Amino acid sequence: MPYARKKMHSGDTHLRRRWRLRNRRKDLDEIDADLKTEPEKLLKQEIDLDKPGFGQFYCIHCATYYINDQALQAHFRTKVHKRRLKALEIEPYTIEDSLRAAGHGSFVQPQKRKMETQPCLADVEAGKRIKVDTVMEEEKPAKQELSKAKTFTDYKKVLDEL
Repeated sequence: MPYARKKMHSGDTHLRRRWRLRNRRKDLDEIDADLKTEPEKLLKQEIDLDKPGFGQFYCIHCATYYINDQALQAHFRTKVHKRRLKALEIEPYTIEDSLRAAGHGSFVQPQKRKMETQPCLADVEAGKRIKVDTVMEEEKPAKQELSKAKTFTDYKKVLDEL
């Protein structure tokens, strides 16, 4: 009876680790920092012969380089890019959030943002900019009332009123 072929040799763990790290992309918080500080600078980079497309066709949201503008525009229509835009809609986890989780402050709901795909190079040269808009979500009235209650009986009264 044939046996299942192993995908890796057992002695190649150091190679496996290197392959895993070679394809590593930027995390969401690093991309968020790029979007806040210098998105136009990333769109107009200096020519670098080591990067695909000489570093001229860069997707800010996915932190990847492409060969030409046609490949970049095709990437904007892919599921991978749309998934990354959806993930960037919520503010990334910060140090302040970790301190609040540890008991130093009260919980604050992360803000939702409206993300749009970056404009093409012709639009950037014409003066169009990358927009990241924060959408302020109002708390529901029931949630506000529950946060004011102090004891279990107060919670029960608030719920009965609703």
